[in-house]
Amino acid sequence: MTTLRRVLACFFTLAGVLHFVRPETYEAVVPPGVPLAHEAVLLSGAAEIIGGLALLSERTRLPAAWSLIALLIAVFPANVYMALSPEEIPGLGSSTPVRVALWLRLPLQALLIWLVWRAARRGGGGLPASSAAASTSAPT
Repeated sequence: MTTLRRVLACFFTLAGVLHFVRPETYEAVVPPGVPLAHEAVLLSGAAEIIGGLALLSERTRLPAAWSLIALLIAVFPANVYMALSPEEIPGLGSSTPVRVALWLRLPLQALLIWLVWRAARRGGGGLPASSAAASTSAPT
């Protein structure tokens, strides 16, 4: 197992736990019009915990990665909402540095998706050394 998988497992598991410890923080960023905001926060938190832990197992790393990627895509509208309407989110503020940070966060979501995909690949990315050597050698 790679360090990247361990780091991502910790990241998602801790983020998921925070959904249960401080649900009001996450409910504040659910865009208006999304029904059952509290339940959506708890469901996404549970998905992060399960996905994070499942990344640790060779048997479940791929379904975990695809589930986490789907989750990251599903919550992206909340990130856009935060960037567009920071003044609507209690405690966030709407200063220029906050706004810049929220807009810069959007492309980081794509990076996080890529990192999850990469971490779930066999060996955490790339081919094992013996396979890489075999694939580049000329037939004899």
